[in-house]
Amino acid sequence: MTAVDTHRTSDVTASIRAAQVGVVTNLVLAGTKIGAGILGSTYALVADGVESLADVASSLIVWGGIAVGARPADEDHPYGHGKAESVAAAIVSLMLLVAGVFIGIQAVREIRTPHRFPAPWTLLVLLGVVIVKGILARRVSAVGRASASAAVEADAMHHLSDAVTSGAAFIGISAALLGRYFGGGAQWAAADDWAALVASMVIMWNGIAMFMVGLHDLMDRSPGAEVLEPLRHAALSVRGVCAVEKLAARRVGNGYRVTIHVQASPTITLAEGHALGGRVKRAMCAGTHRIQSVLVHMEPYEPPTPPT
Repeated sequence: MTAVDTHRTSDVTASIRAAQVGVVTNLVLAGTKIGAGILGSTYALVADGVESLADVASSLIVWGGIAVGARPADEDHPYGHGKAESVAAAIVSLMLLVAGVFIGIQAVREIRTPHRFPAPWTLLVLLGVVIVKGILARRVSAVGRASASAAVEADAMHHLSDAVTSGAAFIGISAALLGRYFGGGAQWAAADDWAALVASMVIMWNGIAMFMVGLHDLMDRSPGAEVLEPLRHAALSVRGVCAVEKLAARRVGNGYRVTIHVQASPTITLAEGHALGGRVKRAMCAGTHRIQSVLVHMEPYEPPTPPT
């Protein structure tokens, strides 16, 4: 097994472990929040629990996407299965968007329906949830950045959105209880529902943003100058390379597949051109970016004609 394969295996293991931790954590939190919301008469907490159930499903999808994406290339998939991670990221983002819409609709219904003030002890539940989900979002995000996995990063965003909804519910319930304490009237009982409505908008925005990232990967959008320019510089640094005519890259899973047209002296032999292409490939793969493959097309170099 090569060093690249070992590193890839380590990334996959860390990503799957992060998804597994997310599944277990969200199952516990979902049950806690829904139960506390029903007993404590606060829809914001129930909505938060529903969002945690969506997090469970998203972590399972991320888990599956990573497992499928790690499969090696085969006869039916000669370019590998890396796109499975982008598909998982897009599905998770859509789930996030749907969860935001659902929470928003239910929040509006609760605002229009008179109900009792939430129980003060629900604030302790929410505070614990914010802390747990904040820590989980940070750790999963770190794994996503380290492994360059769009699916794991989308899962981290889902955890962060859960922390946001819990924080909004905490603010809303606090406002409702303060309003009740200072004699503000029954209208303050819906403060937590207004908080849930605001949180739903944040969730929908995050869902749309993350979906666009996954969609761009599926559409093979160029990764931009921050990826292409170091690759171009690496190719030009190889002795014998006269110019780079074309350079393109697309993201597959947590890495990139690169195509480059290299110009060299027309006097070199076919064997020398083949060896030069190999050196270009090694130079590009030695950089900081995760390069899965490089297709080098050799062309004869023609010096630019000076203007007359």
